[in-house]
Amino acid sequence: MNLSILWRSALCQAIGVAVLGAATGLALPHSFFETWGWLIGPGSWIVATLVTVRLVRLPLLPTLIGAALTGAVSLIFVIIGIHWLGAALAIVLFALWGGRLGTRPRAATA
Repeated sequence: MNLSILWRSALCQAIGVAVLGAATGLALPHSFFETWGWLIGPGSWIVATLVTVRLVRLPLLPTLIGAALTGAVSLIFVIIGIHWLGAALAIVLFALWGGRLGTRPRAATA
C-alpha cells in the first residue's frame, strides 16, 4: 500500500467531487437532479477520477475499474437516501484502491 498515493487519491477525488457537486448544484435547479441525477452523479465521479488519474499518475484502466466499483457502493447509499455518506465512503474506498495500485510496478516507457 502506497500511503502517499492513497492520500493524494483521496484528496484529488474529494476535491473533484466537491467542486463538481457545488458547481452543478449552484448552476442547476433541484428539479434537474430529480430527472438527471442518475447521469450527472456518475458523470461527475468519472470526471473527478480522470483528473485524479492525471494528477496522481495512476494507470487509467485499473483506476476506472476501481472508480466503477467504488461508485457502485455509493449507489447503494443513494438508493437508501444517504447520498453524501455514500460519496464519503466511496472516496475512502477509491483512495484505498489507488494506494493499492501504487504498489504495482509500472511498465517501462521509452
